[in-house]
Amino acid sequence: MPIVRDPLDPKISMWHFLAFCMRFFREKMGLSLTQCGEIIGVARSTVSNMEAGRRRPQDDQMRLLDRAYGTGVFFQVLLWFARMAHDPDWGRQIDKYEEEAVSVKTYHGQVVPLALQTDDYTWACVRASKFKDLDATMTRRTDKKKAYWDKGDSLLTWTVIDEAVLARPVGGTEVMRKQLEHLLELAKLPHVSLRVVPFSSGEHMGVDGSMQIFGLEDRDVAYSGALNGGRLIETPGEVRELSITFDRIGVKAASEEASREIIEQYLERYT
Repeated sequence: MPIVRDPLDPKISMWHFLAFCMRFFREKMGLSLTQCGEIIGVARSTVSNMEAGRRRPQDDQMRLLDRAYGTGVFFQVLLWFARMAHDPDWGRQIDKYEEEAVSVKTYHGQVVPLALQTDDYTWACVRASKFKDLDATMTRRTDKKKAYWDKGDSLLTWTVIDEAVLARPVGGTEVMRKQLEHLLELAKLPHVSLRVVPFSSGEHMGVDGSMQIFGLEDRDVAYSGALNGGRLIETPGEVRELSITFDRIGVKAASEEASREIIEQYLERYT
């Protein structure tokens, strides 16, 4: 006999509630996973992953489900609320998107983005964090960095940082010296673009916080950083707005060559 999987707990998050409702209505309609997949244009396994919370549905799929079930805009509204609500699994979901990404655009105005950090720089950031298990946190971050660069040139990296990142001596002079040398080495890679927004550019839209935009095979998703935890953004309109913000910050940034010169100037200060 096939293994019957228990439905997700709908009280955990709106994403779990959406997945719970997808299974509840499908079974109420007497449909198999395959039949549901035919309605929304996906494979049986994809429906199973959606109902298990391993894959997130999209607007057109929820529109087709509402039409087939006669539920008005029920599933479309559930998807909207799931995207807008706090998601306790947001960190794990971001990791998943990063694994699937073919490109990552990152802006940070305070520290070197994690993927570009040396281990000593990462450890300095971990020590200054609120996490209690520092060793476990460090291990997670170093593993994440390794997985990022293991993808090689199949992952295009566009990074913009504020000059303040270079001026802040995270971990002390020696750590910063090695970190800047590391940035210069990464900047030589053909699939990496690294640019700096100099102080002379004045005000820019990056003062509102950090951001990441993950380019997937079929769409883009984004993450907007904040002090006590950021927000994963999947709504196409919002992702597009964040992409425009990234581009507008980039307008203020120096060219790749000029950015390397700025980094080299700071490297001399730390030598």
